[in-house]
Amino acid sequence: MSASATAGGVTVTATAKVSSVRWDMGDGATITCAGPGTPYTPDRGKTPSPTCGHLYERASYKKPGEHYQGRATATWTVDWEAPALADSGTLTETRATEFTVRVVEMQALNDS
Repeated sequence: MSASATAGGVTVTATAKVSSVRWDMGDGATITCAGPGTPYTPDRGKTPSPTCGHLYERASYKKPGEHYQGRATATWTVDWEAPALADSGTLTETRATEFTVRVVEMQALNDS
């Protein structure tokens, strides 16, 4: 993601990218992924992520309506430059988002 802004004849351009994401999964597991991870596409079906993933081993509820409560914290690296001032630099920013996920299970009984 890149953006530029100009004020007083000086243009500053900043380019930001996700350098890591820490996932607190809500079941006690914490995973840190390098970069933003791999976007899901329907052609992957149910295959695990090739770069970073988590498998919930237990259903999230004991009664209907309960969910795992998690948090994703993204660390962004922002490179900026102002060529007219012969200046540039790098800064780091973090953003966190809470999420919920309902994990269910199904059991089959063979009666033959």
